[in-house]
Amino acid sequence: MTRYICAVLLAAAGFVHADLYLHGYRAIPLVGPAFLLQASGSFAIAVLLLVSNVLILRLAAAGLAAGALAGFVMSRTVGIGTFVERGFDPAPQALISVLLEVAVVVLLAAPWLVGRLRTVRA
Repeated sequence: MTRYICAVLLAAAGFVHADLYLHGYRAIPLVGPAFLLQASGSFAIAVLLLVSNVLILRLAAAGLAAGALAGFVMSRTVGIGTFVERGFDPAPQALISVLLEVAVVVLLAAPWLVGRLRTVRA
């Protein structure tokens, strides 16, 4: 069930990136192509998660979400090339994307974390 939820969340995050790409981000050097790649990868991995439950797909989904979160942090701190944003602009897409990507990472990391806790307590 978790992989289906993650697939939906990842596809939704991909949609946000695709929408931003189409509505202005495609003109931004480095960022535009990164948004297109993020959207394409998110859609592809989401579809593959629906049909298979192999570990590499779960790792790819977590990696895509974590990479998007890292890009978000970079764009608000050191910048990406000459591109810098502030806060949760563009609103509401930035906040939606962050929430979706955090949810993907948490859902995919939860079984591993629970296993680690059980090992520590044993």
